[in-house]
Amino acid sequence: MNDAQRDPRGIHPFRIDIPQGELTDLNARLAATRWPAGAPGAGWERGVPVSYLKELVEHWRTGYDWRVHEAEINAHPQFVTEVDGQTVHFLHVRSPEPDAVPLLLLHGWPGTFADFLDVIGPLSDPRSHGGDPGDAFHLVIPSLPGFGLSVPLAGPGMGVARMAGVFVELMDRLGYDRYGVQGYDTGSLVAPKVGHRAPDRVIGAHLNALLAFPYGDENTEGLEGADLRRWEAMRDFNDAYLRCNSLRPWTVAYGLTDSPVGQLAWMVEKFKELSMPEEALPEESIDRDRILTTVSLYWLTATAGSSAQIYYEEMSANDWSADEGPDDSWETPAGVPTGVLLSAHDVTVRPWAERDHDIVRWTEAGRGGHFLSLEEPEVLVDDVRAFFRALR
Repeated sequence: MNDAQRDPRGIHPFRIDIPQGELTDLNARLAATRWPAGAPGAGWERGVPVSYLKELVEHWRTGYDWRVHEAEINAHPQFVTEVDGQTVHFLHVRSPEPDAVPLLLLHGWPGTFADFLDVIGPLSDPRSHGGDPGDAFHLVIPSLPGFGLSVPLAGPGMGVARMAGVFVELMDRLGYDRYGVQGYDTGSLVAPKVGHRAPDRVIGAHLNALLAFPYGDENTEGLEGADLRRWEAMRDFNDAYLRCNSLRPWTVAYGLTDSPVGQLAWMVEKFKELSMPEEALPEESIDRDRILTTVSLYWLTATAGSSAQIYYEEMSANDWSADEGPDDSWETPAGVPTGVLLSAHDVTVRPWAERDHDIVRWTEAGRGGHFLSLEEPEVLVDDVRAFFRALR
């Protein structure tokens, strides 16, 4: 790149181009998988069944075409920059509508920026998708630090607050001084922090798959109805992955980084448990190749370990418990309006969410699961449009 081509902001065009040798290696590893015997008659309650995973692996090896999905991603403008020592990869899709509002979209785990592929068109160009052009957004869709293409991780300390600072700087470099933010899962923790870092710039935060916890002297026995059911579901959830990620993320990462089948099993279990309906296989609510694109991005970038560090940062390094709660910086400042969207699977307890955020819109969709942008993209699009419509 010559001096005339250099962007003074340090932002450079990017395209995904995985070397063919890495795809050949992946295929060979899948073909040479050393399988456990399994437990005859056992179902998902013991983990991913061998018979299911063998069939899925065979599809990944012989039916799934990475190049097709790589090209789909590359059809959108992508860039990389460095902020606070961290490489940041992001999609930047500008709307054809001149009055579009900038919107930062933040994914979770086990997810990637590609979770939002199905909502890019409707959000950025509603006129072409049967919507009101007044609802248009310029979209900035980053890979969270340590996830996928935002590597290598800058080092210890990249928790949600530091991530938020990275994204505030990113939006500043892009020239956006007034914007919204939307996030789910990990993104629902980072998004409020963006508002906390830049309350004069963030017009609103829209969250789904949001978690809120009791702490101090709060009485969980006082909950009733939907809030009680959600608390019980949260309390009884199988959090084995959470404990591994938050306590010993690097130890687990060696197996996941060395075995694509291990990486697949680790992630597809979450797609099964967190998508709706709960009793169905994950591909009944999320396109199977979308799932494999997500897993492929983790595998091809070797980010099983670095993406898990956020759990350690927030649950071990910060050393706060549900008894004491986080410090005040966790909360969204009163000046940033917040919208919460609940899928049928979400376990957001409203009184605790309202304690932590300035909630001005609360929507219970009654359908879809944790991965709403993949399972029910129109539900997410409709609620995002409605929330920001009043804030433009």
